[in-house]
Amino acid sequence: MKKGSLFCALRFDVAASEIGWTKRVNIVKAMTHALSYLHHDCTLPIVHRDISSNNILLDSQLEAFVADFGIVSLLNPDSSTPTVIACTYGYIALELAYTMVVTEKCDVYSFRVVALETIIGRHPGDLLSSLESPPSENKMIVEVLDPRIPLPTNPVVARYIVLVATMAFACLHLEPRSRPTMR
Repeated sequence: MKKGSLFCALRFDVAASEIGWTKRVNIVKAMTHALSYLHHDCTLPIVHRDISSNNILLDSQLEAFVADFGIVSLLNPDSSTPTVIACTYGYIALELAYTMVVTEKCDVYSFRVVALETIIGRHPGDLLSSLESPPSENKMIVEVLDPRIPLPTNPVVARYIVLVATMAFACLHLEPRSRPTMR
């Protein structure tokens, strides 16, 4: 893809500044639609198992595509067969690391990391750690948005950014059953 991976686009200031808020929201929407299709619209549900910013590719128009299906798993609803871990560190669901059982909720967890990374402009590791520990301070969403691009002035775009953040935080539950589906 012409623009490479989302990881590379967010890593460099010039490339990141090209990706405005509307494009970032559209990137998250494209990921949502792709994962929803894999999980809910295929005959046997498919779990990608390696959703990361490296596996979100951008075309010349900055449209996002989920890539690298080298380690996908077909989910048999009657099976709970353990699997080997083959995910990208920093995006892997905690329960997969402990149980080695793949479910679509593993992709939902990884989706949350990439969605947050898209709006804050970097891997949200520190932010996620602070959210999982006892609260010491409340952060406003504008405090964590990518500072390399101006804050959105269009109220519709601002609402979509809040929706992306809300969706990502809904996927924060450590209990996989409490996470939403990609639908």
